[in-house]
Amino acid sequence: MTGGTTRGMTRAEEFEELRPLLFAIAYRILGSVSEAEDAVQETWLRYQASPTTPVSVKAFLSAAVTRISVDVLRSARHRRETYVGQWFPEPLLTDPYEDPARSVELADSVSTAALLLLERLSPLERAVFVLREVFGFGFPEVASAVGRSQAACRQLAARARRHMNAGRPRFEADRRERERLAARFFDALREGDVDGLRELLAADVRLVGDGGGKAPQFAHGVVGADRVARVLASNVPWLTRVDVTVEPHDVNGQPGAILRDREGRVLATWDLEVLGGRIQAIRSVLNPDKLGHLGPVADAWAVAREVKRVRRPAE
Repeated sequence: MTGGTTRGMTRAEEFEELRPLLFAIAYRILGSVSEAEDAVQETWLRYQASPTTPVSVKAFLSAAVTRISVDVLRSARHRRETYVGQWFPEPLLTDPYEDPARSVELADSVSTAALLLLERLSPLERAVFVLREVFGFGFPEVASAVGRSQAACRQLAARARRHMNAGRPRFEADRRERERLAARFFDALREGDVDGLRELLAADVRLVGDGGGKAPQFAHGVVGADRVARVLASNVPWLTRVDVTVEPHDVNGQPGAILRDREGRVLATWDLEVLGGRIQAIRSVLNPDKLGHLGPVADAWAVAREVKRVRRPAE
């Protein structure tokens, strides 16, 4: 993956052509849309300030955004260790980088499950894995990007692969199977069909939310097909009573949904992890700090109070 994008283009045009790739690299290293966008912007500023034009603009910009992202990730580690409750990456609705030859790998690498596995790696291991295994950069380019020898990068890549492979499930559902199961899930959800929901859930399914202490959430998650089915079937109808809508939508390359309040503001996102013909996990992001890039954000506490108010006469 070498070669520039000159062809008589201005620096701004070169950069805009490569922006989707740069964002894709930064997001996979950081797990944050806002931080990835900041890293891309800082990369542009460094490219603007560079006194010379690199032989390969692509290699130069990819290396710059990688170094910036690694630095940001190192400083973010402490914040994530002290985070209130479960930490999930910021939800991504559309990955701007497209490579038809690697579409499946790219979609899988941006899933919440994959990003949580990447969290187990050191910042350098994560950067090397993303560049080498996800985007197929050669070791000379990887070594230049992270400031290590090629031999060291090979070792980092090998360690990262072992960690990632150890955490990955044995059988992955194909996209059509995931979409069919998700459609059945949302149909059962709308109907409040406990049995229908239970049939779609793995025995040890986990429902867990990331509120960051800034939105209502289940403190330790809900585990088990029967409990999760009952919680969903008993709570979602009350949300609809206060005009919350559940819009099916791909989230991080997987089936999911956006929940909106009556004003159309974003209340939460869900994503479904589907394996072996069953939903293994339902992850929800409710932390308003992680939803702002999707549009105006709802007041989750206000929605919770309204649900409590309308439920009280019935209880």
